[in-house]
Amino acid sequence: MNPAMSAVAARPAFPFAALIGQAPLQQALLLAAIDPGLGGVLITGPRGTAKSTAARALAELLPEGQLVNLPLGASEDRLIGTLDIETVLRDGSVRFSPGLLAKAHRGVLYVDEVNLLPDTLVDALLDAAASGVNTVERDGVSHSHDASFVLIGTMNPEEGELRPQLIDRFGLMVELQNCFEPCVRQSIVKARLAFDLDPQGFRADYAQQQATYMQQIRAARAALPQLAFDAAVHARVSALCIDAAVDGLRADLVMLRAARALAAFEQAVAVTVEHVDRVAEAVLVHRRHSREPQAESDAREREGFPGGGQGRSSLSSSGETKTPPAAAAVDGDWGYLAPEPAATTHVKGVIPLNVKKR
Repeated sequence: MNPAMSAVAARPAFPFAALIGQAPLQQALLLAAIDPGLGGVLITGPRGTAKSTAARALAELLPEGQLVNLPLGASEDRLIGTLDIETVLRDGSVRFSPGLLAKAHRGVLYVDEVNLLPDTLVDALLDAAASGVNTVERDGVSHSHDASFVLIGTMNPEEGELRPQLIDRFGLMVELQNCFEPCVRQSIVKARLAFDLDPQGFRADYAQQQATYMQQIRAARAALPQLAFDAAVHARVSALCIDAAVDGLRADLVMLRAARALAAFEQAVAVTVEHVDRVAEAVLVHRRHSREPQAESDAREREGFPGGGQGRSSLSSSGETKTPPAAAAVDGDWGYLAPEPAATTHVKGVIPLNVKKR
């Protein structure tokens, strides 16, 4: 290995337990570590708000402690891997060269400035993060391998946004802000200076807390299959998602899984409404829409205004039927959501659905 790369790899990480003023971010990262199938965490915020520091700190808590960085200039082959087609034709065997997704298995895949990546790469990242499997196909030949990792994407909104279709597929999102609280700001700076002055000594002060986090993650992963959702939990999730006017049902599924992960982390015997409320903001912040009150919507429809009811026609003053622009623009399958992996488990009192891979 290049000596410079070895030095970077050996550089001690700032302890996760020593992060200050980042409770919502720490919770979101821990939930994604407990259940990587949540779809990862998107962190937005200005420069210098500890986005990369938190990602590196989380990786150290996982069993393998593996952190894989996806550089901006990476190709699709470098991300997903390549197949040697000539070997297939000559010997009938598949020779697969692993990519970064394989390397990140059971660790953290960190993508800085994810909003600047090509959409094809973001699609591949999110597919693997949700399913835990990476599949490479070339000329009718395919190879699949496990790719269960915690996806952490960061972005500065000032540098551009992700398309809504992509941002929705991140399970959780945390918005970081500049800190203008003097006491908190000073504590953060003092901690960083202490770490820079004596990294090993600083880390030793947090060794017990770090070990506790590691044990809690392992125990929570083991507890996940034993936790189910009762009717009150389902009702609360539905109410929150309806109130936020989210598109589709992805938010409901992610919120249930996030609440379950939080309950497992806290060694609770059941998932409760309180767990749902504590994860709701991270699930909804990037999916929330403003919703027109139903009474106002009905009134607009009675008076002939387009948009009075979704997917309905309205009458003009001349009696001519008018179709809302969205429905007129595309015929048939506007808004269709293709099936994709959700890695769901059986829920008590609910008929299991077959979730097909897209």
